[in-house]
Amino acid sequence: MYGVETKQLKRQVKRNIERFPEEFMFELTKEEYEALRSQFGTLKQGKHSKYMPYAFTEHGVLMLSSVLNSPTAIQVNISIIKIFTKMRQAFIDNKDIMIKLAKIEKQVLMLDRRTELNEKDIEDVFDAINQLIAKEEKSSVPRNKIGFKK
Repeated sequence: MYGVETKQLKRQVKRNIERFPEEFMFELTKEEYEALRSQFGTLKQGKHSKYMPYAFTEHGVLMLSSVLNSPTAIQVNISIIKIFTKMRQAFIDNKDIMIKLAKIEKQVLMLDRRTELNEKDIEDVFDAINQLIAKEEKSSVPRNKIGFKK
């Protein structure tokens, strides 16, 4: 997946074992390995590693991208960082929207208590909500990349 030999992958995992707690990676048992081997009838006994293979969870696969130095691993790692940055920004944007909606709700409740609520006030509330939604949709539009193009 990352364009490196299994031997190199295992070497990097062993050198960085503190990055792979058991919820990120584990070694297959002999029984699990035999069950896996039975799925591949073309494998010849003794032709492959005598050590049990590692199995990586989703988090372990992501961590591999940070310890391997292949071009593919580097690109995966960069993509992961970009995704987390976008997710954090989405949380921040939604937090702002929720705060604004709470303020609008508070204003509507105050107006309702004074029994001065009319159609114009309701329209203002929906206009404000629609502006917030439009702002969110506008921010999710992909931007053109800047810089040199290959």
